Amino acid sequence: MQDDDEVTPPEEAERRWNRYVDLADAVTGNEGSSGVAALVASLKAEEDYGAHQAAHAALSRFPHSDLGRGVADAARELISIPRDGSGNVLLILTQAGPAAVNAFDEAIQEAHSDLRASVRELVELHESEEWLSEGGARNVLLMPRE
Repeated sequence: MQDDDEVTPPEEAERRWNRYVDLADAVTGNEGSSGVAALVASLKAEEDYGAHQAAHAALSRFPHSDLGRGVADAARELISIPRDGSGNVLLILTQAGPAAVNAFDEAIQEAHSDLRASVRELVELHESEEWLSEGGARNVLLMPRE
């Protein structure tokens, strides 16, 4: 439930929150790149009250090549989720190392040029601000500039 939600009863909001966390906690990392893409797509809430931490932890359980491919497969969702969510996903990706980054860079090349340009803009935004601006995360994602 979001802070401005006046429709969902608090009990239902709590049930949904618990269900989301339970589902994220159940992820083993064996779900392949489609499991990564589903987790990225699920990061829609602005106020997640800590639920997204469970999804971030789940992302770390995937083989690095699946992580990179899955984030690229979820590119459309990545550019539409809240900025903190996309920044956190991109930071997790860069910190996972070369196998994840290379899989992402290779897979994103299969996307339409408009989508690649939008993801490039998102990466540049996060490199200029908080999420990818320090700690060796800047210029790690080597997507070509269009």
